[in-house]
Amino acid sequence: MEKTASTVTIERSAYESLSRENAELKVLVEYYKHQLLLSKRRQFGSSSEKLEGGSEQLNLFEDAPVAPLPEAEMEEISYTRKKQKGKREEDLSGLPVERTDYELSELERACPACGELMRDIGVSTRRELKLIPAKVVVVEHTAHAYACRNCERTGTEVPIVKAKGPAPLISGSLASPSLVAHIAVQKYANGLPLYRLETGFRYDDVHISRQTMANWVITCSQRYLEAVYERLKEYLLEQSTLHADETMVQVLRESGRDAKTKSYEWVYRTGLCSRRKITIYEYRETRSQEHPKAFLKGYEGLLHTDGYQVYHNLPPGITVIGCWAHVRRRFEQIIKNMSRGKRKDSDAQTALDYIGALFVLEKKFADLTPEKRMAARLEESKPVSDAFFAWAAGLGALPKSPLGDAIGYALSQKKYLENIYLDGRAEITNNRAERSVKPFVMGRKAWLFSNTPAGAKASSVMYSIIETAKENGLHPYRYLEFLLTVLSNSTTSNLEAMLPWSQALPDEIRIPVKS
Repeated sequence: MEKTASTVTIERSAYESLSRENAELKVLVEYYKHQLLLSKRRQFGSSSEKLEGGSEQLNLFEDAPVAPLPEAEMEEISYTRKKQKGKREEDLSGLPVERTDYELSELERACPACGELMRDIGVSTRRELKLIPAKVVVVEHTAHAYACRNCERTGTEVPIVKAKGPAPLISGSLASPSLVAHIAVQKYANGLPLYRLETGFRYDDVHISRQTMANWVITCSQRYLEAVYERLKEYLLEQSTLHADETMVQVLRESGRDAKTKSYEWVYRTGLCSRRKITIYEYRETRSQEHPKAFLKGYEGLLHTDGYQVYHNLPPGITVIGCWAHVRRRFEQIIKNMSRGKRKDSDAQTALDYIGALFVLEKKFADLTPEKRMAARLEESKPVSDAFFAWAAGLGALPKSPLGDAIGYALSQKKYLENIYLDGRAEITNNRAERSVKPFVMGRKAWLFSNTPAGAKASSVMYSIIETAKENGLHPYRYLEFLLTVLSNSTTSNLEAMLPWSQALPDEIRIPVKS
């Protein structure tokens, strides 16, 4: 039976519709395959972002409008230097030494051949490290009172004078600065949850419940350390370059919220060219833009962030710097899900070549002053960036494909990524903030959640002081013990003398710098 024109038209229309649907389904299948592989890699694979190919990432394409990257100039250098100590000698140089000599008695030193007394001709030394476990001691503070016997016999009033000892850290408790500092550092620096600390104490016949430890940390944070935290925050907002990031935290007993509702820990830290090294953690119930707006109120300068939209609606005085590492990461995920034979000639590898060239140039500019770095970027780095965005815009990748998603992200962040060319103090990544988020994330894997908002706030204060102490070369436990000791015995404390960069801090809380 011969088909009519209308039937042919309907069949052609149905065929075209099915073809489009088939093409869309193929794209979706590839997308979900990519997401499955990515999920498996995140769960089981290496988290390294090291680029494969080494110097190959500099071989940009001949037809790309990119200024040629300079070849490394080679020069021959000869010099003399003092003989270096071995690594073991250097590692042990700051530790106290206990020496035990093993000698023979006179009877044992009698020569087996002639019987004469043998002389000492030298020693051989073997070294080992001896660990002395922590010891818990009950310290009794006994304050003596004194009265005048003569006034007792003859006077109507008897003066009484009492010796003054150190004030209690928390009245009526067994808490001491050293004990609370130990608990805080074990939890917030070493990621040890309180129930494990409770068990460890019990092995040494010390019985302190996890609830008691939590209460001590919260009380000391509120009573003594929040003032230091607020002063550090003031100094942070005075710096010219900052980094910001956020991560999830679960708080069980938030008013009007379900225990499973996600809350957030916001992290702000100073940048490479800042005069101070400061890291501030701030607990907030949501991931809303009102939180960075409130925290950064009055701040003017550079702010390095990832691509999260809330950072793009901050006050005009803040210049947001995008993160090229986040752009690179998306193309790396595509490459890692490809067979090795397809990687070299893929568009994802082309993107990595462009981005890799930018990172190599940044390494070259590392020791320059901000002014010279900015000039070098405009001359050498910006042409590479321009070529990358021109190539990406003209690629025409399918939006729902993994490559299209990576290209779309890069183009959407172009404005913020190119802000590194506005100021030589800007950095090409937000890795500083991510490194500061990591201690919190690693600790969260162990202690899992905060019980109350007060506990979450205390955690923010403790993380801020501990991480800032580490950034400034201080021993976290000794610094916390110092703060708690001084602040609990002072009515008018000079906070400036207690900040992590203060020259007035005692030398014993500083970590020795190896030569």
